Amino acid sequence: MIKKRWNLLPNNEHSAMALHNELKISPSLCNILINRDITSFENAKEFFRPSLQNLHDPWLMKDMDKAVERITKAITQKEKILVFGDYDVDGTTAVASFYQFLCTLYHQDFIEFYIPHRYKEGYGVSKIGIDYAHQNEFSLMISLDCGIKSVELIDYAHSLNIDFIICDHHLPGNELPKATAILNPKQKDCNYPFKELCGCGVGFKLMMALAQTHQLPDDSYLQYLDLVATAIAADIVPIVDENRILAYFGMRQINTNPSPGIKAIMNLGGIDKNLTIHSVVFVIAPRVNAAGRMDDAKKAVLLFIEKDWEKALEAAALLQSDNTDRKETDTQITAEALEIISSDPALIKNKSCVLYREHWHKGVVGIVASRVIEHYYRPTIILTHSDGIATGSARSVKGFNLYEAIYECKEYLIQFGGHAAAAGLSLLPENVNAFATKFNEVVSNSIPESLLIPEIIIDAQIDFTEITPTFYNIICQMEPFGPDNMRPTFISKNIMNTGYSKIVKDTHIKFDLIQKGNKMSGIGFKMKDSFHLLELNLPLDIVYTLDENIWNGNKTIQLKVIDIRLSE
Repeated sequence: MIKKRWNLLPNNEHSAMALHNELKISPSLCNILINRDITSFENAKEFFRPSLQNLHDPWLMKDMDKAVERITKAITQKEKILVFGDYDVDGTTAVASFYQFLCTLYHQDFIEFYIPHRYKEGYGVSKIGIDYAHQNEFSLMISLDCGIKSVELIDYAHSLNIDFIICDHHLPGNELPKATAILNPKQKDCNYPFKELCGCGVGFKLMMALAQTHQLPDDSYLQYLDLVATAIAADIVPIVDENRILAYFGMRQINTNPSPGIKAIMNLGGIDKNLTIHSVVFVIAPRVNAAGRMDDAKKAVLLFIEKDWEKALEAAALLQSDNTDRKETDTQITAEALEIISSDPALIKNKSCVLYREHWHKGVVGIVASRVIEHYYRPTIILTHSDGIATGSARSVKGFNLYEAIYECKEYLIQFGGHAAAAGLSLLPENVNAFATKFNEVVSNSIPESLLIPEIIIDAQIDFTEITPTFYNIICQMEPFGPDNMRPTFISKNIMNTGYSKIVKDTHIKFDLIQKGNKMSGIGFKMKDSFHLLELNLPLDIVYTLDENIWNGNKTIQLKVIDIRLSE
């Protein structure tokens, strides 16, 4: 196991006790709430009892009036509308929900959707897509989850008398496209109060505004909350404010009345219990993303808009097949990548990792980069060969700005884009070695040593005596979990092994622990290498989350152990 840094968040004792007096819940949980900016009874009420009434007014978003006016004009004048979106989960859910909503407003003979092919057209608005719109007499394109940086392409569309409405959430560049309307809360002059919507979320706000304008019932857009929640989970946006409300009610819908498409994915994924955001990320999202990675993401939209259960199962089976291929491919390439590193002492010592093989599958290089980081914690770039150039994906470690490091090496690059945590890039194959050398120099000179050790953020120190059904129930009410509202992580100190802890399935540890006479059991996945610490029979400090173990119909609270070390 990679050694980890433990970072215990501050104990705001005075503020936590004040909140405890209002809420009458554990002071430890109150301290966690304080650290998440929940400092009053009213804050806590909004947090623990989300309400759709607290969604922000869509008309606060810059250009919302222009977008609604242009769509209404298109409907009135019977123009053809092309709904265009990215090939990932956020893009396909956005297209599926908005396309279906538009079909309730307008005859579907005048509406189509379009998902660019990952390998033939690349990311975002594509010239091929615009040409398709022109050839088929579409006069309005609505882009979802893309378009904010497509300045030249939207000029091109304008030259063909095609208007554009952009719904995006990515950071705008210095120059904005000349679109009829741009809906993006990250625009500098947009006063929308919440800046962290995903692409599907921005499309949802447009549906809200259109529903109000055309006097449609709330359910006309709320019925797509399962798709919005799927996008929020997959795009790893902060689950606070409006995203928390959308995710909360979207997850409720997924678990009670999902659309046939979502239900079919759950069925093929063997899901027989309530899903959490975490399970959406690991069960639904990979199957949807696999369509674009391995073939054509249009299949994902067709699944999401399918109303017939049997046809939905057939469509989900296609995604399942793509995902099986994806798993086999990324497992094989990850093994090759790890072998390359482990057999080269120079690569092991480097503070970054750049690997290039011509035969690697373009659709999984980003996944492979993330897998490599799990073994060698450092900024990582995985490249393959495509149409005469080396192209690939980069992933960072927490706290290091990957985009800036790649920018420093731009003389070797044909194209690059992304953000601090992830990026895409392309270059000539003959420049790969020079780029790798320069990139490693840049990283080595700028990354603090501490960032090369993964960090565990610990919310609170507690004793086993505090872990009660009530305590656990309140944690469950903090769901849905995700960025800026992660499942609480705890540390308990001076824990002893009872002697009954054991290794299970060759890689995991089944813990049996005791602290001051209070026993707890737990599981530590892939922690076999730490078992020797238990055998020392010395006091231990353990870091863990809490979950529920169900065995033979009995429910018990268990520790999900993340890391252990000897007590000081």
